[in-house]
Amino acid sequence: MDLIQLVYASRPFGFDAPGLHVILRVARRNNTRDDVTGALICRGDLYLQLLEGPRDKVLATFARIAGDDRHVDVRVLVRIAASERLFAGWAMLDDPARSWIWDKQAVDAGELDRATPHEIIAAFARVAADAGTEARRPSLS
Repeated sequence: MDLIQLVYASRPFGFDAPGLHVILRVARRNNTRDDVTGALICRGDLYLQLLEGPRDKVLATFARIAGDDRHVDVRVLVRIAASERLFAGWAMLDDPARSWIWDKQAVDAGELDRATPHEIIAAFARVAADAGTEARRPSLS
């Protein structure tokens, strides 16, 4: 299987708990159908999401997200081939941005855009470990 991991960042437009609940419900339904897994780190100023699965399905999922008007300033941070998944058991894990995730000042200063693919994937590996999933370091080839 042609497995990839894609991480994007965006700014939420109209972020609130009920809206996030709808996003997660639809994402989990679609991701289960499409064999896509991943995690969404979210807060009022940031969506940071890792999508993983078959290349064509991940790219189609990202295209839907990029066209969704609830996201502003959508940009791909990482797009890599992967030998295995970080979130194999999760159609979409949602995670509030923790204190060790880039804070608002760091995001505003562009630190997320300057982070290496390894640093970004490592942040998601930590989320996976914290969620009790088996965190594995994928190849960054």
